[in-house]
Amino acid sequence: MTGQRFTVADVMTEKVVAVRPGAQFKEIVAAMERWKVTAVPVVEGEGRVVGVVSEADLLLKEEFHDRRLGLVEQMRRLDATAKAGSLRAEDLMTAPAVTVAPDAPLPQAARVMAAQHVKRLPVVDASGTIQGIVSRSDLLKVFLRPDEDLADDVRRDVIEHLFPLSRHRVDVRVRAGVVTMSGEVGDSALIPLAERLARAVEGVVDVRCRLTAHGAHPCPP
Repeated sequence: MTGQRFTVADVMTEKVVAVRPGAQFKEIVAAMERWKVTAVPVVEGEGRVVGVVSEADLLLKEEFHDRRLGLVEQMRRLDATAKAGSLRAEDLMTAPAVTVAPDAPLPQAARVMAAQHVKRLPVVDASGTIQGIVSRSDLLKVFLRPDEDLADDVRRDVIEHLFPLSRHRVDVRVRAGVVTMSGEVGDSALIPLAERLARAVEGVVDVRCRLTAHGAHPCPP
């Protein structure tokens, strides 16, 4: 995976806890408790994802357990009150499911999670069949990459690519995910691009750009 963009397939969990549409309320709760997950995909047939049941969906039963709603609030929260009275996954689930493709880049998965306010996404192929599941913690795995790997990527994909003639005068060091590039290069116009490309390397936490060109000032931190 070194030297290329990471995708969801690189970090997802392939072992997925899922339920069928007919799964009962207590069965779903038991599965979540046993596997320590906060949501489960609902699959039918050969694994096609049709929805997701989350803790939020299940907690509606507790929220409305002893609460009487006025007519206006009942109309405003029809979906919630319907789920509160439901017993099966097909009635409890949120559908259609928010999913992501295995080849989606990690920033795309992160944006989907943020926009949809979800903590995990079923990973599905073109036919909608489940391939895995990706969580917020999975997306953070790239920041566990060794500093040596990050330095190799920056040298090869940034320095050698942009400055083939002056690459030997550039020093790249990485500590705790923070990249420091220093030295003199031949083209000052490419220095800002070098900083942007270094920041784009998967797993890089920050970049300190100290490159100069023919006596010019270092690029801003």
